[in-house]
Amino acid sequence: MGELTITKEKILQALSTVEEPDLKKDLVTLNMIRDIEVGVNQVSFTVVLTTPACPLKELIKKNCTDAIHQHLNPDVKVTVNMTADVTSIRNNAPVLAGVKNIIAISSGKGGVGKSTVTVNLAMALKKSGAKVGIIDADISGPSIPIMFGAENMQPLITQKDGKNMITPIMQYGIKMISIGFLTPADSAVVWRGPMASQALRQFFGDVDWGDLDYILIDLPPGTSDIHLTLVQTVPLTGAVVVTTPQKVALADVTKGISMFRQQQINVPILGIVENMAYFTPAELPDNKYYLFGKDGGKEMAERLNVPLLGQIPIVQSIREGGDDGRPVMMDDEPIVSEAFKNAAEALARQVAIRNASGEKTVRVEVR
Repeated sequence: MGELTITKEKILQALSTVEEPDLKKDLVTLNMIRDIEVGVNQVSFTVVLTTPACPLKELIKKNCTDAIHQHLNPDVKVTVNMTADVTSIRNNAPVLAGVKNIIAISSGKGGVGKSTVTVNLAMALKKSGAKVGIIDADISGPSIPIMFGAENMQPLITQKDGKNMITPIMQYGIKMISIGFLTPADSAVVWRGPMASQALRQFFGDVDWGDLDYILIDLPPGTSDIHLTLVQTVPLTGAVVVTTPQKVALADVTKGISMFRQQQINVPILGIVENMAYFTPAELPDNKYYLFGKDGGKEMAERLNVPLLGQIPIVQSIREGGDDGRPVMMDDEPIVSEAFKNAAEALARQVAIRNASGEKTVRVEVR
């Protein structure tokens, strides 16, 4: 076959044999192929991934190149450009209109490192090229400002369409809002349930979020008014549950998941993150010590039939990063960065699979 026989139609034909591994359809049917160009003995095209945090991008790239060589010409030079357009099922959403995916990060009990996981998942998604925001919905114990070294920052109020809007704080490329930015750090604020719920509603309706691929919502531990307010205010893409491996934490995970799975709430569980899964000392990076038991979160995920997004080690730098206001994902520490990067990719993958189903999560109506 000579180079003259290569046409855009034949390229599409060849690429229609390449399957998107998660969505189980070919790239052409999924409208993931754009900008096909044919030159002398060379072709180039762009593959539009469902997320920049796609863990399978190299596999997809290789399969595309192989398909062109196999079906058209083994000698042709193939250039595959990769870009991403994060998928969403939130078309024409009245609240958070520019946000493609709203993800609740929850835990059955306190002390499992839920905020730490939220912060570093957000940083990992941002590093992949996604636009990310965080809503700190833990009204009585907001920790996001401290973890981002932003506790002394105050959001601006600007006028938009005749309405006063809060501009979220931008730190390390992530937009965020927290009650911690709006109340003095050294004064205790006691919130009744309705007040906390009203504050959360304001974080959705009165903050100028702009366009984001993912907003992560750091929820208070357990199940509370805040959780009900959340599912009544916005349709969630899904929820992530953070746990530690020991039995007492796992028992609470079941309660948390069953809340999201209640018939009237019906929020998809995108997966479980097992935090503090093992301890690795800096001087012995190849050693794993299972201080709280081994694979508790993994076994729980299998039992509840939800994905295990990742197992995050106990490493001193994770705690130091939270205390110093610089998330550990900023510094590319091999063990930790890899664990959070893998978990963020697994989360982005589950979001894409969930969005491909086309089933919308509806806001819970109060009767």
